[in-house]
Amino acid sequence: MIIQFNTDHNIHGHEALEAKFTTILIEALNRFSKQMTRIEVHLSDENNNKNKMNHKRCLLEARLEGLQPFVASDDAENHELALKGAINKLKTVLDTKIGHLRNH
Repeated sequence: MIIQFNTDHNIHGHEALEAKFTTILIEALNRFSKQMTRIEVHLSDENNNKNKMNHKRCLLEARLEGLQPFVASDDAENHELALKGAINKLKTVLDTKIGHLRNH
């Protein structure tokens, strides 16, 4: 599984984030690793460090063999929480879709 990170110009220290977030992603999505070919992580700061809540966004785009990409996103007060929220949403989508495919 290939993991690609994309960040906006407001994100600093993205290399440390990539290492930490790669570990989180691999652990959280391990059960899908045989079907998943690629996951793209898009991190952004929606309010450019202004003191507003839930302005960090994480969008995940997962590509599984032979299927259209699946997308999930979450907004939170920091990127790690946004990543975890997006992962939870993505797992729900993948469980549903893969379950439908197995039943048909």
